[in-house]
Amino acid sequence: MRRYGKHTDEDDIRSRPNRKGNRPRTHIRPKHEDAVEGMVLTVDRGRLTCLVDDRIVLAMKARELGRKAAVVGDRVAIVGDLTGKKDTLARIVRIEERTSVLRRTADDDDPYERVVVANADQLAIVTALADPEPRPRLIDRCLVAAFDAGLEPLLVMTKSDLASPDKLLELYGHLDIPYVVTSREELENGVAVGRVREQLDGRITAFVGHSGVGKTTLVNALVPQDRRRLTGHVNAVTGRGRHTTTSALALPLDGDEGWVIDTPGVRSFGLHHVDPSRVIHAFPDLEPGTEGCPRACSHDEPDCALDQWVADGHADPARLYSLRRLLSTRERTEGD
Repeated sequence: MRRYGKHTDEDDIRSRPNRKGNRPRTHIRPKHEDAVEGMVLTVDRGRLTCLVDDRIVLAMKARELGRKAAVVGDRVAIVGDLTGKKDTLARIVRIEERTSVLRRTADDDDPYERVVVANADQLAIVTALADPEPRPRLIDRCLVAAFDAGLEPLLVMTKSDLASPDKLLELYGHLDIPYVVTSREELENGVAVGRVREQLDGRITAFVGHSGVGKTTLVNALVPQDRRRLTGHVNAVTGRGRHTTTSALALPLDGDEGWVIDTPGVRSFGLHHVDPSRVIHAFPDLEPGTEGCPRACSHDEPDCALDQWVADGHADPARLYSLRRLLSTRERTEGD
């Protein structure tokens, strides 16, 4: 049965009232040309603490961003109340293009990627030489993730007063990774802080490591108390006094010469998201030798051209061993 005749007019058609009383949705999104740029310092339960100029601003994500999430290190466009006063809330309307993204998965079978930090250019892998014992497989996995993300790795070894670093240095020496060795006494008197600081100035460095290795203790030593005013503000407005290791936190180095990002301690570092073909880019002495490899070569098979490349003297055999060890890390558990 037809409700309307053949020749209907728009006025003849009833429209349902909007029960919520709000405006109808539109696909046209505002440009927010007056938005101000800020940097995300930490994220907690839907609230993002951002640095805008020299002010700490609490913000939430705008609805038009959909499922796109901002993470620590992101450069974002913010509108609304930017005074940073108590009980004010701004709105993040745009996430700027990222220069790098460090990701991990819960394990190698988990397809869900978790973004650890954005826009970092260095990854400091912190490991204790004892108490707890070093976990080389976890270090390998962090290295693969760093190479995949285009970050330069830095190996920081703590608690050298309890054990010698020689064994780890022998294992990673052929990777040409910069490293710093620290002890508890050197952290207390500031000697180690100076050595680590030399590797951080002018860079955005994310610190990763499993619980108990002294990662947050090192970060606290690197950031003087007068600069850690940010920490108190962040904890007060987002975490109700939560400890910084429960969520990633970006802190500026003294003199505005760089940033350190303290991340929560990790138990595992899944690599489901990593394309093994990108890891070779971290080995410039080996990469030219892959031109003769068969298509989709894993670089660890009988007809891999890298064997001949090394045999001809173009690269150190230990470098090829290191590459293959890292490439095979997805097939090994972190406790192997």
